Amino acid sequence: MTSTGTGGVGDSPQRPDANLKVRGEFAYSSDLWHEDMLWGATLRSPHPHARIRGLDTSAALAVPGVYAVLTHEDVPGENIYGLEHPDQPVLAADVVRYQGEPIAIVAADHPETARRAAARVRVDYEVLDPVTDAAAALRADAPVLHPHNPGGNLVRHARIRHGSGPLTADVVVTGEYTVGMQDQAFLGPESGMAVPAEDGGLDLYIATQWLHADRRQIARALGMDEEKVRLHLAGVGGAFGAREDLSMQVHACLLALRTGKPVKIVYGREESFFGHVHRHPAVLRYEHGATRDGDLVYVRASMILDGGAYASTTAAVTGNAATLGAGPYQAPTVEIDCYGVYTNNPPCGAMRGFGAVQACFAYESQMDKLAQALGMSPVDVRVRNAVEQGSVMPTGQVVDSAAPVGELLALVRDRPLPPERGATFDLRELPGGVSNTTHGEGVVRGVGYGVGIKNVAFSEGFDDYSTARVRLEVTGGEPVVSVHTAAAEVGQGLVTLKAQIARTELGVARVVILPSDTAVGSAGSSSASRQSYVTGGAVRAACERVRADVLALAGGAAAGLAGGKVVDGAGVVLADLVEVLGEAVVEHTVEWRHRPTEALDPVTGQGFAHVQYAFAAHRAVVDVDVELGLVRVVELACAQDVGRAMNPDAVVGQIQGGSAQGLGLAVMEEIQVVGGVVRNPSFTDYLIPTVLDMPPMPIDVLERADPHAPYGLRGVGEPPTLSSTPAIVAAIRAATGKALTRVPVRPEHIVGD
Repeated sequence: MTSTGTGGVGDSPQRPDANLKVRGEFAYSSDLWHEDMLWGATLRSPHPHARIRGLDTSAALAVPGVYAVLTHEDVPGENIYGLEHPDQPVLAADVVRYQGEPIAIVAADHPETARRAAARVRVDYEVLDPVTDAAAALRADAPVLHPHNPGGNLVRHARIRHGSGPLTADVVVTGEYTVGMQDQAFLGPESGMAVPAEDGGLDLYIATQWLHADRRQIARALGMDEEKVRLHLAGVGGAFGAREDLSMQVHACLLALRTGKPVKIVYGREESFFGHVHRHPAVLRYEHGATRDGDLVYVRASMILDGGAYASTTAAVTGNAATLGAGPYQAPTVEIDCYGVYTNNPPCGAMRGFGAVQACFAYESQMDKLAQALGMSPVDVRVRNAVEQGSVMPTGQVVDSAAPVGELLALVRDRPLPPERGATFDLRELPGGVSNTTHGEGVVRGVGYGVGIKNVAFSEGFDDYSTARVRLEVTGGEPVVSVHTAAAEVGQGLVTLKAQIARTELGVARVVILPSDTAVGSAGSSSASRQSYVTGGAVRAACERVRADVLALAGGAAAGLAGGKVVDGAGVVLADLVEVLGEAVVEHTVEWRHRPTEALDPVTGQGFAHVQYAFAAHRAVVDVDVELGLVRVVELACAQDVGRAMNPDAVVGQIQGGSAQGLGLAVMEEIQVVGGVVRNPSFTDYLIPTVLDMPPMPIDVLERADPHAPYGLRGVGEPPTLSSTPAIVAAIRAATGKALTRVPVRPEHIVGD
């Protein structure tokens, strides 16, 4: 993509893909096309737990137009993959551990032919009792789902022990909270195309979040050198964590290598629900102790996260939930135990908020309960205990940059409340909207608050880095910058930001952002709110090296680049950049890392776990029909510290989007799983917020620079997902007087006993 103009860091230039997406002309991965291509389809298990006693593919192979039918026996490398811990088969061999697990794959000349052939594969199952209760899975007598796992059904136990004070206090509140399984619900289903190459390798065009992690796992399954597996980022129709894990990548590659033809796979919506991980359901038990004046004395918590059938990122999610489990509050003593568990439920992994969402709903519910017990306002009790710069986290890590938690809460509290409904009103202003379920009778208004803390970038000693290649040359009589990274643009606007950084650092208007692929070093995942920080840091560092070389070419008093000119320290133009460069091409590739983190002590949970903390606060105003159990969010105000607003319009968009997913979790989004079987794998039955569900969102953006981060920026995308959910639920509690310890809140929770 070519970006021209003057939009540097701090501006809001138009995204280069904006018009194409608005007009429906943007090419997504599902739009890929190749002459003579085949279509792939997958046979999936209907059972959440079963032993495979036999497989017969003969009927599928007999279907006209079928080119290949493959099973686990056809995987040339290791029949296993996994983002953090390899424990998931490419194709099930002897046992299936969740409903929807892939067993066989088909390539045919038409997608419907491939699907019909897949349905003809005969599998002899011995159905087994599924393990679906995460707490029960931890018991000694529970069936072990992964016999080689040393912890049985335990993926990870994260333990935090901070302080040594007694677990006694003047006021003690306890609670048990439940978070349902949320889906990322991206609109672009899993899709991609594998194209065999003459060198025996292949090219995979794929919608993903982490090209190099995909390549590593694919090469292992194919038994190939990584250099022969070349990945290219195709158009991504949303991600939110679900594209970190593999879905159809290896399957498409296997079929392409077997048939010698390009193979395209596109999931339908139902298959998409089975083809990616979800947010971990959780049960969280909390106890808070405080003085009569409202100062926290201790926080004690036990959390169980249902990781489903395979590990995915459960270990890291468990670590996040534990380390952030006390919230943005100072407590002298903290004891937290968090357990990530295998079950026969759908696999769970990364989703926006990554463990911090589940913890935030629980600790914020507790803070409201504590405020009520103390007779304090919910904002005052939070501000009184809020962390600030210099505070010590439960891991022993000192917060060494701005932490304006109290300021964020004050901003949302002090905003004018939306006006009450007048005598005449539009039905769309009521719970239930135009469905005519109510005309205002039984409608009560409530106000609630939430604040959250989220880590930015990868943690606990992970070698987190990004690579950027920047090239400056004269093309067509003008200086042109090319930026090449493997970072995935998943809708967050990274392509725009990379161009902004290049313009700022090199003073050149025309910037070309090359397509992301594995021809350049890894950029890590587009997750953990990290790409602006890490890839942005890499692009800046590469630009700095390019600039240094150009200034050396200019010689003399040259001190900087601006507006396509070489300038001195006072900004006086010394020469035209085109003249200084001439025929020269200046290029640098930089591998850039943030400051290192460290693994937690396994006994105490102490350690410098996180590179950066980010904070957001919400105030929700809701109308609730207390007779029908219907909810309408009237307003959702947010205040967030972003360190530096690199692209102010994009920052606001991220806050709005994250808040929308938090609203979904609060009142409508849940994958219904009964006995390991998904009951609602469709957008008919799995509800997500639409434009009609989203309220006005007044937003305050604070810029309290982080001295350790490029440009002082702070990750933006995840924090609003945390605090929006508990704020909305708190407002519903205020309107109904109900305890509401589970999300999403259902009508029966409001009108039931």
